[in-house]
Amino acid sequence: MNAPCLRTTLAVAAALLASTTVLAQGQPPLKVGLMLPATGTFAALGTAIENGFKQYVDEQGGKLGGRSIQYFKVDDESDPSKATDNVNKLIKRDNVDVIVGTVHSGVALAMARAVKESKTMLIVPNAGADAITGPLCAPNILRSSFSNWQPGYATGVMAAQKGYKKAMTITWNYAAGTETVKGFTEAFEKGGGKVVKDLNLPFPNVEFQALLTEIASQKPDVVFAFFAGGGAVKFVKDYDAAGLKKTVPLMGSGFLTDGTLEAQGASAQGLLTSLHYADGIETPRNNAFRNKYAVAYKMQPDVYAVQGYDAAQLLAAGLNAVKGDFNKRDEMVAAMRKTTVDSPRGKYTLSAAHNPVQDFYVREVKGRENVQTGIAVKVLPDPARGCKM
Repeated sequence: MNAPCLRTTLAVAAALLASTTVLAQGQPPLKVGLMLPATGTFAALGTAIENGFKQYVDEQGGKLGGRSIQYFKVDDESDPSKATDNVNKLIKRDNVDVIVGTVHSGVALAMARAVKESKTMLIVPNAGADAITGPLCAPNILRSSFSNWQPGYATGVMAAQKGYKKAMTITWNYAAGTETVKGFTEAFEKGGGKVVKDLNLPFPNVEFQALLTEIASQKPDVVFAFFAGGGAVKFVKDYDAAGLKKTVPLMGSGFLTDGTLEAQGASAQGLLTSLHYADGIETPRNNAFRNKYAVAYKMQPDVYAVQGYDAAQLLAAGLNAVKGDFNKRDEMVAAMRKTTVDSPRGKYTLSAAHNPVQDFYVREVKGRENVQTGIAVKVLPDPARGCKM
């Protein structure tokens, strides 16, 4: 064999070997960007979401749809003014395939706008901004959590069923707070009640005293509150210290008491909230999840961990359907839309706008648990107002 033929034969053999090696090794890792709060008021929530997501991946042997996972992380600082720059680090610098985030609704709105433009897949594991599955809805945007309207509406149903007629609301003046209050008001007034005043303060301000004084002077039948994280801890303690817990019943979206009970202590005991998860859901699925989480992370999981876990479940459903081929995005999304997620919260499906259609529980604080005592609304869909997809 002459030299040119030998070189050609060797080159072909090398190419075949390289091709075989690539096939043997499988597809490259899937790049997952975690844009979550690592500092500030919502830091613990971001940690729980990340823990939950990684727990499901670990349960699958470290792979989803046969693809190993490579993580890229950005601290979003719960700061909407930095959101576009932060999400573009993942989209343009790291070239991630999927973004999982975030907690703060204002940050998530900026993320949704960015991924609509870039077509990067976004799975929202907490932020409930209604617009994400409303006017900003898109095939590449999915949610494993809730819309802000949902827990507010469910709590409004609870308050009306208890016979309360006059309510006041209190929250931070940002998307999550105002939209949750709107959901509460819609259900409460549909049930025969009247919201007489909405109180709010800038995020993440926790100087509640003047507003608590106003509640005491107005003497409503019930107060509905939306706070989360460190702000929820201080609000519940301040409400009790002001003597209001004994005179004006306090109800809230479940985030008021989720992941916060140890710090709230006796002040939280007996509070009623509504959410799509409760610590005491007695099912084999939830018990297995909670036991594995406690062993892995040396703490009890909360709703944020469940939502992170389900974000990974949702992604896996899509990847499994296309055998890990992320280029088949339309088929992936169709599979995610059709799947029934076997969640610790109970099974749920996605709406046409890609928001969970799920049960909302009545929860009562007993000790260090939000114990399920009933169901406020079964299979509650978000109205997805403004979604055109």
